[in-house]
Amino acid sequence: MTDNNLPERENVQFEASVSKAFMAQVLGVTFDHAYYFDPSLRSETDIKCQAYLDSFYPELDALYTESNLGRKAYWDKKQILIGGIQPNLIVGMLLGADFIPAPGGDADITPACWAGKSIKDLPQPETLVAHPLIRVLSQQIRMIQADRSLSAIPPFFWDASGRAAVHGSLTTAQKFLGEGVFIDMLLDPDRVHRVMRWICEANIVLVRHFAALAGIKIKSVHVGECSSCMVGTGEWETFVSPTLERIGRELGPVRLHSCGPSDHILDALRKVENLRSLDLGGETSLSQVRGLFGHDFPVSIAPPVKLLASGNLDDLKAWTLKALADNQGGRLVILYHLEPQYPLATIRAWLGWAKGIG
Repeated sequence: MTDNNLPERENVQFEASVSKAFMAQVLGVTFDHAYYFDPSLRSETDIKCQAYLDSFYPELDALYTESNLGRKAYWDKKQILIGGIQPNLIVGMLLGADFIPAPGGDADITPACWAGKSIKDLPQPETLVAHPLIRVLSQQIRMIQADRSLSAIPPFFWDASGRAAVHGSLTTAQKFLGEGVFIDMLLDPDRVHRVMRWICEANIVLVRHFAALAGIKIKSVHVGECSSCMVGTGEWETFVSPTLERIGRELGPVRLHSCGPSDHILDALRKVENLRSLDLGGETSLSQVRGLFGHDFPVSIAPPVKLLASGNLDDLKAWTLKALADNQGGRLVILYHLEPQYPLATIRAWLGWAKGIG
């Protein structure tokens, strides 16, 4: 197999996104509190970042956005992201967590914001829309709507495609309760179930609220269940599957993201109703995915971070050749999120080779 004879690549596309840390390093932009809560500043910064990418790295065809979320085909300069904060951070702030911006990278919240607290004290999900934070973000949407030359992309959305985005209930439970959530699955499963159901209901309420306010028809939902690969098949079916299926019933077809090696949960995933695409880490077996889901099932996959950061072009080529062979001609998107520690020359060389233009 030669470099100019990649296997079964007709159905393969490439998508690139670029991190805040990268933009902070090359442009000196700052992602402070105002960036997230001043729509004008947000828009100015985002346009500046995208213009830089389009001017200096046009061959990457990259979008400045959160990893695996926004898509360039659905972006233009007239859009303004309102809030534009990771979904589980927004929900955490509604529970009293402090927002912690990082001027040179991704924001966060105070950790384990609900650890040690009573489940009985969780607010009713339908009351969340009256929280001061949601009121502020909702008012910002209305302000943008008053200017007919602009369009508001509300929280829990990242482009104009109609694809909502939430963090999965297990991933969010880990964020809110800490690492002890995995022990609690064994010692206090009822508590974990109740927290995860609350998270699921809160996401449904908030996505519907912002979709209605912004006039968006929800077409699908990206569920970032980053932690789901950390539990066994039995725990996945018991704890994760019910909330994932509810999201699919209540909001729309699901695109599931699982960061790490996920071979052990693929059988369980195949049983999930309304699962319509997978977004996987590069250590998951594509041959196993295709054997279970078929060739027409949309899949996106990212090369392992250690390969992107290594600077070893031969290793990236070897991973790509194996992924394409295992994919067996199925519908595939190879995506990556550009970080400042990735050797850019290697990324360019790999992408040019993989697209058959280098």
